[in-house]
Amino acid sequence: MIGVAPPAYDPAAPTTATTLPVGATATVRAYVAELFRRHRRAFFLLIAVNAVAVVASMAGPYLLGGLVERVSDGARELRLGPTIGLFVLALAVQAVFVREVRLRGAVLGERMLADLREDFLVRSVGLPPGVLERAGTGDLLSRITTDIDRLGNAMREAVPQLSIGIVWVVLLLGGLAVTAPPLAASVLLALPILVVVCRWYFKRAPAGYCSEAAGYASVAAALAESVDAGRTIEAHRLGARRVALSERRIKEWTAWERYTLWLRSVLFPALNATHTTVLGSVLLLGGVFVLHGRLDVGQLTTGALIAQMLVEPINLILRWYDEVQVAQVSLARLVGVRDIEPDAGDAALAPSGREVHADEVRFGYLQGVDVLRQVSLEVAPGTRLALVGPSGAGKSTLGRLLAGIYAPRDGRITLGGAELSRMTAERVRSHVALVNQEHHVFVGSLRDNLLLARTGAEDAELWAALAAVDADGWARALEEGLDTEVGSGGLALTPAQAQQIALARLVLADPHTLVLDEATSLLDPRAARHLERSLARVLDGRTVVAIAHRLHTAHDADVIAVVENGRISELGSHHDLVAADGAYAALWRSWHG
Repeated sequence: MIGVAPPAYDPAAPTTATTLPVGATATVRAYVAELFRRHRRAFFLLIAVNAVAVVASMAGPYLLGGLVERVSDGARELRLGPTIGLFVLALAVQAVFVREVRLRGAVLGERMLADLREDFLVRSVGLPPGVLERAGTGDLLSRITTDIDRLGNAMREAVPQLSIGIVWVVLLLGGLAVTAPPLAASVLLALPILVVVCRWYFKRAPAGYCSEAAGYASVAAALAESVDAGRTIEAHRLGARRVALSERRIKEWTAWERYTLWLRSVLFPALNATHTTVLGSVLLLGGVFVLHGRLDVGQLTTGALIAQMLVEPINLILRWYDEVQVAQVSLARLVGVRDIEPDAGDAALAPSGREVHADEVRFGYLQGVDVLRQVSLEVAPGTRLALVGPSGAGKSTLGRLLAGIYAPRDGRITLGGAELSRMTAERVRSHVALVNQEHHVFVGSLRDNLLLARTGAEDAELWAALAAVDADGWARALEEGLDTEVGSGGLALTPAQAQQIALARLVLADPHTLVLDEATSLLDPRAARHLERSLARVLDGRTVVAIAHRLHTAHDADVIAVVENGRISELGSHHDLVAADGAYAALWRSWHG
C-alpha cells in the first residue's frame, strides 16, 4: 500500500539526559503473565459471566429462526406466547449478565492498573540513585503521567473488552456451526481481507506508536528543562533557541501523530468491507444452499442473524486491540525499569571506620569525556571540608561521588576502608547523606514530612530538629503546629521554609558524614549565615563536605579543596591558601572585596 511515510525522527537528539530504557518484549510478556496470575480468579469469572451473556444473546436468533421455519412450513398455530416469553427471559438474563460483565471488567481493570502504578513506583524508588538523576525529569514525568493515562483506558476498558470480544466471537461461530454448518465455512470468505489488512496495520502500528510516545517524551523533556532553567535561559538570552527546540520537538511529535492517524484511516474502511463480505457471503451462499435443499429457511434466518451479530465483537476486538497496541508501548516504557539492574551491592560489606578516601578517581557523564581527572582526597572523621571553585569545575560531581550517588569510572572511593560503589544503597545512606539545592515537600502534615527521616521520632525530637535549623519559630506559629497540612492543597511553604524542612530531616537522620551541595542557597546571605552557624553546633563531630559559592562557608572549614578543570589544584586551610596567593586567594579577594 502507498501512503504517508513516517517522519525521520531521532528521539535522542539533541537532549542531554539519558532516558530510562523501554522494556523488551520478553519483559513485557513476563509482567503481563504476572498480572494475569495475580488476578486469574477474577479473569476466569469475567469469562464465565460473559459466556452466559453471549449464550443468552443467541436465544433471539434461534427463536426467530424457528418461527420463520414454522411459517414456511405453513403452520397454522405459531404459538407466539411461549416464544415471546422465552425471548423476554433470555433478554432479561442477557441484561443482568451484561451488567455483571461491565462491572467485573471495570473492577478488574482498576485493580490491574493500581498494581501497575504501585509496581512502577516501588521499582523506581529502588533503582540505583544515579540512574534517575541521569534520566532527567522529562522522561520520568512522561512515563508516570502520559503513559499511565494511556494505560488507564486500556486497563479499564481494552483488556476486559478484548477478552469479552474473543469469547463472543468463539461462541457465535460455535453457534453458527451447530445451527447451519455450511454457513460457518462461508464466513471464512472474509478472512483473507481481514488477515491482509490487519497484518499490514499491525506491522507498522507498534513502531509508529512507540515513536509517537518517544516524541511526546522529548516534548515534555524540552519543556521541563526550560521551566527548571528559566532564569538561566533569560540571563543568557537563550529564549529563542529553547522555543525553537520546543517547536521542533512538537513538530516531530505531531508528524508521528498524523502517521498513526493515517494507519487507522486505512484500517477502519477495510474492516467495514470485511463486515459487508461476511453478511453478503452468508446470504448469497445460504440462498444457494436453501435452493439445493441443504438448508431450510429457518437455519438461514438464524445463520444470517448470528453472522450479523459477529460484526460487533469483531469491531470490538480490533478496536480494543488497536488500543492495546498503544497501551503496549506505554506498558513497555513503564516496565522498562525492570530491565535496569537493581542495586547489586554486597550486603555483607560495611565500613569499619568513618574516614573518606578518594584514590585517583576519574569520572564522566559521557563516554570518553571526563569531568573529574585523577582526583585524590582524604577526609578524616569530623573534618569540615569545603569544595570551592568556578562553575562547571566538577564540585557537585565530586560531592555526588563522595556521597555514593555515582561510581567512579576509574579509581576508588572508600568509606572506612569499604568501597562505596560495592556497598548497597541502603548501607551507604545509613552512613552518608546528601542534601542538595533541590527540596521536596510531600503532601501531608508537617510531622509526616519530618518522620520520613526517622519514623520513630517523638514530637520533642521533631521540634529539636526544627530548632536546629531555625525553623521552630514559624512552625510554632502555625495554628495546628506539627499537624498542619503542607504541600499541594495545604499550606504553601516558601522555598526557604521547604529547605529548612529538608535540613531538619537531615538532623533527624543523624548520619555521620554529610555532603551539602548549596544546601542553604535559597536563603538570603544573612539568614544562610545564621543557619549555617546553628547547623555547625548540631553537626559538631560529624564529617561535612560542603559545596558552596559563598566563601564564608569555606572560611569556617577545616580544609578547603579548590576544584579547577576537574582536578584539585589547591588543598589546605583558609589562612594557608590565602597566604599561598593562588587560585583560592584570588577567589577570596574577588568575593570579599
